[in-house]
Amino acid sequence: MANAPKPTTVKKESSSASNLFATLVIPICIVIAALIYKFVLGDANNFIDNNVENLPKVGNYAGMAYKGGPIVPILMGMLLMVVVFSVERFIVIGKATGTSNLDAFVKKVQALLNSNNIEAAMAECDKQQGSVANVIKSGLKKYREMEVEANMDTDQKCLAIQKDIEEATTLEMPMLEQNLTVIATLVSVGTLMGLLGTVTGMIKAFGGLGASGAPDSAALATGISEALINTATGIGTSTLAIIMYNILTSKIDKLTYAIDEAGFSIIQTYASTHK
Repeated sequence: MANAPKPTTVKKESSSASNLFATLVIPICIVIAALIYKFVLGDANNFIDNNVENLPKVGNYAGMAYKGGPIVPILMGMLLMVVVFSVERFIVIGKATGTSNLDAFVKKVQALLNSNNIEAAMAECDKQQGSVANVIKSGLKKYREMEVEANMDTDQKCLAIQKDIEEATTLEMPMLEQNLTVIATLVSVGTLMGLLGTVTGMIKAFGGLGASGAPDSAALATGISEALINTATGIGTSTLAIIMYNILTSKIDKLTYAIDEAGFSIIQTYASTHK
């Protein structure tokens, strides 16, 4: 039996740029957060008598956040990471979707397939661009190759088209999922860091209560403030990370479904027109 033709490969964006992006963003976010913590939240004007050693002025949330202690800039850095990585993924997924509405594009390709207008369907893929269009165009190229292939039966040709679409999808989809692991990790790490800040704050608070003589009200207030600020920041970071992760994964699932739907149409069209 003749060997099946090699699958048509789609152009795959190198992952090195994305890896470099992740490597740079994480320390940069931490540094920016540390600078904000030191020079914005820690500005002397936020505290009584313009002294950072004193309590924050009444209603001054920046000073209150500064009193959250050294874990606050770490949590702020994580929050920045969630925002930056989410924006980056939205941009990448937007490019993968293409230049026009994805559902309309898939329906247009299906209509052209039903009329056996393969060239026009490929032209639509060129016009749409993006990962979904790349995968579908790869399947259409294989469709056209199979029409002139004489050494395979219809079932083998359908299998070759299906394999080509699957391999094209395997090349394209990992690019969409890169850096999502960072956001997923921040869901747990944000909560744990907030809990750590809560514990250190409560240690300081109980230290103020346990002082010899009258309890140190300033130390007690600082400790409780640190605990609550870290708790709130950690929960906020994790909440945003969960929301962004679910939104992004749902968008990727939509792209995968569009590829599966178009791929099924390509195979079914070939099978029905080449019995």
